[in-house]
Amino acid sequence: MKLCNRGLSVVVLEARDRVGGRIRTFLPPDGGPPAELGAQVVHGDANPLWKLLGELGPVSAHRQATPRVLLSGKLLHIGVLTRLGIPPWALESRLPAVDEPVQASLSEWGASAGPPGVAAEWFRQNWAADPGDLSAAGLLAARAADRSGTGEYDVEGGLRTIVDKLAAGLDIRTGTPVRELTFGPGGVTAHTSSGAFTAGRAVITVPPPVITSGRLAIPGLPDRKLAAAGRLPLGDGCCAVVTLSAPAPDSSLVFDATGGAGFVRCLRGRPEVVVVAKGPAAVRARAALAEPAGVSGLLADALPWTAGAAVTGIELADWGADEWIGGSFTYPAVGSAGAAAAWAEPVGGTLYFAGEAAAPGPASVQGAMASGAEAANRIMEEL
Repeated sequence: MKLCNRGLSVVVLEARDRVGGRIRTFLPPDGGPPAELGAQVVHGDANPLWKLLGELGPVSAHRQATPRVLLSGKLLHIGVLTRLGIPPWALESRLPAVDEPVQASLSEWGASAGPPGVAAEWFRQNWAADPGDLSAAGLLAARAADRSGTGEYDVEGGLRTIVDKLAAGLDIRTGTPVRELTFGPGGVTAHTSSGAFTAGRAVITVPPPVITSGRLAIPGLPDRKLAAAGRLPLGDGCCAVVTLSAPAPDSSLVFDATGGAGFVRCLRGRPEVVVVAKGPAAVRARAALAEPAGVSGLLADALPWTAGAAVTGIELADWGADEWIGGSFTYPAVGSAGAAAAWAEPVGGTLYFAGEAAAPGPASVQGAMASGAEAANRIMEEL
């Protein structure tokens, strides 16, 4: 958008038949409230997304849902975790007091806080990685770089509203995956099944693992870029909206501390249940969501009211199996210090890199947007 506003000709090549990437909003056919299958909420009352959204101000997320935890086979109010020890969401605030090497992981010190396994599962579901793979220093740095404010918020009409505003007026070619990108001093050529597209410059927004796996080939990409990409993994993720034959009796947000279903959410009076699972829970959810009987087993413990309801529809967003994503989002891995900044560096005055993996701070929509704006600024400065 910023480049178009400066009078430059911009074509967006999108592999899917829709725009939005990891923003994917489900709109119930009866006009009910939207549900998110990708990015879940807008983080922070000072988030720059509010400027983009204008009159669409923040709406408190989860609509006053009752927070619960599934623990030892029992469904309890999540406040019980505070009484049993350090609640998992408070562990990050203790990190500065932990004397660890820069590249230490969270696993040793975090595993003993609170009920066994709960803290580890909390980190898996919030950071999309096992504590043994999460860098303590990287997590601290990500939090320090976050300036979005406090709170979690929904957007009227769903997060797709952000996509609609950003995509307005752009020349977007959906269903046009780029298989190879060749570049040189004079420009860049994107090779697709629909033909070749040539340009003076290209902004690459795919996650780094798409390139390291060869799904998008970029011959001649410097070793330093490939090394940075290899240090920016994505955690597994699988999301779904399950529509049932009965409405929810109340609004609930359940954290499945057993690792069975991640986070499960429903709204009072609505038949939809949202499942957001990462790590091993994503593997289990993926298998369960393959058939109605499996879905019933997946939801039964977290939402007992679903036991007598039939599954009437499943909208699946399997990010871990998505060819053009390969996971949920980038996490601060052990050994990843400096990788995001290295990934964001342009190559040869023709290739520019953006997306949540190229931004400092936690993986976020605003981070992805900011990295795109930075790439546009660099192009305009050079021109």
